[in-house]
Amino acid sequence: MLAITRKSIPRRSFLRGTGAVLALPVLDAMTPALSTESRRPIRMSFIEVPNGIMMDKWTPATVGADFELTPILEPLAKFRDRMLVLSGLDQQQSAARENEVAGDHPRACTAWLTGAHAKMTAGADLRAGVSVDQIAAKEFRKYTQLASLEVGLESAEVLGACESAYSCAYYNTISWRDETTPLPMENRPRAIFERLFGDAGSTDPETRAAMRQDERNILDAVTDDVKRLRGKLGGPDRGKIDQYLEAVRDVERRMQLAEAQKQPDPNLPRLGGPTGVPQVFSDYYKLMADLMVLAWQTDMTRVCTFQIGHEMSGRAYPEIGFGDAHHSVTHHQGDPDKIAKTIKINIFHTKMLAYYLDKLSSTPDGDGSLLDHSMLLYGGALSDGNLHLYTNLPLLLVAGGVAGIRGGQHVRYPGRTPMGNLLLTMLDKANVPYVEKIGDSTGRLELPSV
Repeated sequence: MLAITRKSIPRRSFLRGTGAVLALPVLDAMTPALSTESRRPIRMSFIEVPNGIMMDKWTPATVGADFELTPILEPLAKFRDRMLVLSGLDQQQSAARENEVAGDHPRACTAWLTGAHAKMTAGADLRAGVSVDQIAAKEFRKYTQLASLEVGLESAEVLGACESAYSCAYYNTISWRDETTPLPMENRPRAIFERLFGDAGSTDPETRAAMRQDERNILDAVTDDVKRLRGKLGGPDRGKIDQYLEAVRDVERRMQLAEAQKQPDPNLPRLGGPTGVPQVFSDYYKLMADLMVLAWQTDMTRVCTFQIGHEMSGRAYPEIGFGDAHHSVTHHQGDPDKIAKTIKINIFHTKMLAYYLDKLSSTPDGDGSLLDHSMLLYGGALSDGNLHLYTNLPLLLVAGGVAGIRGGQHVRYPGRTPMGNLLLTMLDKANVPYVEKIGDSTGRLELPSV
């Protein structure tokens, strides 16, 4: 029965309704009948947290497989066997050059995925280098509708100079299409959802709002198509479809709740995010993570870049017990109270990462899960935020089982090894055609293998 149904479902299929287009997840029935194809595509995600990490609470004391999880890594215990904690990697292009003043934060986040030095400018003459996510996207876009998805949790509307003579454009992204073109990080859940699934035929906000009011949600618009599709599928694929549709419905329900939140008094200063963004950070993070999971589940894209916050981010996290701004507590100057608060923020971020990984691990993909076929790089563009260090960066690669990578290891490389060497190695493992160099890279890394 399954072999017969496989003949009827094209690889790139959509459910359609008035003003709505919903991509399907990858189903067994999309594999050609009698095909022996089993290899799933590898996805890549790059996740950056701002303002450094408390390294003594991040770095395991020992190398190899028997390392003890540190307080910041403890929330990820469930995924230990997939994790590589990588120490000793630097981004020397974050360093100041002659006649450059300040700028540690913008140089760091710019160099993180490019290995390139940010030109000191407050104007439009930006210059850095192409980032690794866009190198991968150039290859993967041959197979997907979207080349990549750039997601952020802070507004990209800040303009002018943010630190010394450095443009705010450097802070607003970690993704660069080429040496002069930074890519905006989208921080509006609705915009991402409509980019993936909805098409009102207009960019006018009122038109889109009217469409949403008329249709209630995207699944109502495609109900008839869903019924027809389910009749063509075998049991396993029906389960996948039902799980996927429930995830879409849940995401849209949460966006609607956020959009219905009471707007602040217009006479008061705007301190929150844009309309439609959940007010609680963890809700915001989880909604964006779920959207990125849907993007991979439907194979709309295979590359996601996720900027948790801008360098020098002043976001507060009252849900973990205090209202101090993130950046201010990282400049602790030895103050135990500020150090403790910084550690709590770092732990909170890895708890959120655990949510993202758990969603990927529970989403079917072929004979495994999305997490089984993904490489995720998590970390900071600075190590010590108090001293603005760009050496021995906090880096975590979640990729155990992908391309022969053996997880459950803490690996320490010789000091001053360029982080670009890791980025080149990740491209190789993702089957991106050979790239000779990224920024100041000097070669490939040896990763533990099975």
